[in-house]
Amino acid sequence: MMERTDRHFRYLLRLISRHAYLYTEMVPAQALLHGDRDRWLRFDPAEHPVALQLGGDDPAALARCARWAEEAGYDEVNLNVGCPSERVQAGRFGACLMLEPARVSECVAAMAAAVTVPVTVKTRTGVDHHDGYEVLRDFVAQVAAAGCRIFIVHARKAWLKGLSPKENRQVPPLDYDRVVRLKRDFPHLEIIVNGGLNDLGQARRLTEVLDGVMIGRAAYDDPYLLSEADRLFYGDERPVPGREEVVRGMFPHLARELNAGVRLNAMTRHLLNLYRGRPGGRAWRRFLSDNAHRPDAGLAVLEQALEHMSAHSLGRVA
Repeated sequence: MMERTDRHFRYLLRLISRHAYLYTEMVPAQALLHGDRDRWLRFDPAEHPVALQLGGDDPAALARCARWAEEAGYDEVNLNVGCPSERVQAGRFGACLMLEPARVSECVAAMAAAVTVPVTVKTRTGVDHHDGYEVLRDFVAQVAAAGCRIFIVHARKAWLKGLSPKENRQVPPLDYDRVVRLKRDFPHLEIIVNGGLNDLGQARRLTEVLDGVMIGRAAYDDPYLLSEADRLFYGDERPVPGREEVVRGMFPHLARELNAGVRLNAMTRHLLNLYRGRPGGRAWRRFLSDNAHRPDAGLAVLEQALEHMSAHSLGRVA
């Protein structure tokens, strides 16, 4: 998720789940080639396993970026051909590339030849009126032949015109059965489903017929949703850290980043929904929003926010 799953958010999620596979926001290859490469590639070792998600359509450029990703320590390189935003289309990558399976195959082959870590593809079930099952099947077959063994399929087609990115996550109907059919046709591939998953019980049932699930917006809107992921998906019965424990677990990371000049609100924006649905959750969000943006804001802001939450839990705040 662009401008969402940055290294600060990923560090937060790793405190909640020890095992969930984390993905970066989609990084355009051109941003790595001509921008601040260290900024885009930097991550904390605690994030492992973690994948770098790339966007682009130039095989040579993507191969170069994949090599940098492996050198930086990423466990996987993912090519996104599912994002439908017009800004992404203008760069000729994202979902519009589903219409060019030969081009995607060239990109995957070049990336796979450049690295030893897995090269994976995130896609949609179709684009515009090119949405028959056969289109998806043939796309996967061609890209798999180029060296991709793991496909993450958003179980909706994408409309390239007329819908906003948000509408493209809501308007086209979900079709999990199509993804299940894909797994039946390609049993040797890993097929992971994405899209509309906001209940871990439902997600767990899908893993009975698929190789995995990817949860995006739901985890951002309610990060603590993943607190049961280790038990449900990985059989890890160790105690789940409480929300306050998670916040305090962020302190070392926040302190390092503050010392490096990162503003507190650039990091605490990912904590706003941590208490979603809990007593005092709105007060938590409001307190951080009102105070974390100040130029001198530091860890004391979070200490005060936790004190407010403690007061709410004791029924001392209206």
